[in-house]
Amino acid sequence: MSEASSLPFFAELAELARSLGHTHRLQLLDLIAQNEHSVERLAELAGLSLANASQHLQHLKRAGFVTTRRDGKRIFYRLSDGPIAPLLAALKAQAEFNHKQLATFIADSRSRPDRLEAIDAEELLRRMREDSVTLLDVRAETEYAVGHVPGAVNIPLPELARRLAELRKDQEVIAYCRGSHCALSAEAVRALSALGYKARHFDSGLPGWQALGLAISSLQSSGSKAGL
Repeated sequence: MSEASSLPFFAELAELARSLGHTHRLQLLDLIAQNEHSVERLAELAGLSLANASQHLQHLKRAGFVTTRRDGKRIFYRLSDGPIAPLLAALKAQAEFNHKQLATFIADSRSRPDRLEAIDAEELLRRMREDSVTLLDVRAETEYAVGHVPGAVNIPLPELARRLAELRKDQEVIAYCRGSHCALSAEAVRALSALGYKARHFDSGLPGWQALGLAISSLQSSGSKAGL
C-alpha cells in the first residue's frame, strides 16, 4: 500500500480515535464491555446526567463501538461486533505501563538524584539570554504547536535518535516536557548523555515556565519573550 493510498485508512483511524478521546466515553464503553446496560443505568454508574450520557453514547454508536436494542421504552447498549474488548484492554495495558514507567522514574530520581541533572528557571533564563544552550521540547508536535517555550526546538522523544543532527553537540541541551510528573525529558537527557551530549532537563517543564509568568510561543501566534 502506497503512502498516498493509505491516507484514507489512517484518516479513518484518526476519526475512531477522536470518538474515544473523551474520559466519559471510555468510562461508558468500559461499563458496557462488562455487561449490557440501559441508558439510565449507565448514567447512574458513570455519575452523569441522562442527557450527557446519551450524548456520549450516541458518539460511540456512530463510530460503531456500541449497538442498541429496545425493550419497551428502555434502550439498552452493548458492544458491537469486532475487537473492541481487546482494544480497551490494550489501552489499559498502555496506561498501566506508563504508570509503572513514571513510578520507576520518580523512585530513581529520589534514590539517585545525581542521575538526573536538572536546571532551575533562573539559570535557564540566564543561559538562554547568553544563547549558550539548545532548548529541546520532547513533547508531541501537536502539543508544541499549541504552546512552547520561545526558541525551543521540537523533537518528540520517539524521533530523537534519528534527528540528532538537528542538535548542536558543542552546546548543552536542556530538555523539557509536560512538567515534573512527565518522564520524557529525563529519558531524553539519559539518551543524549549516553551519546556524548552534555544535557540536563528543566524539571518543571512548560507548566513551570508559565507559572513564572513567562510568555510562550505557538505556531499560530508567537508570544513575546518576556522575562528573557
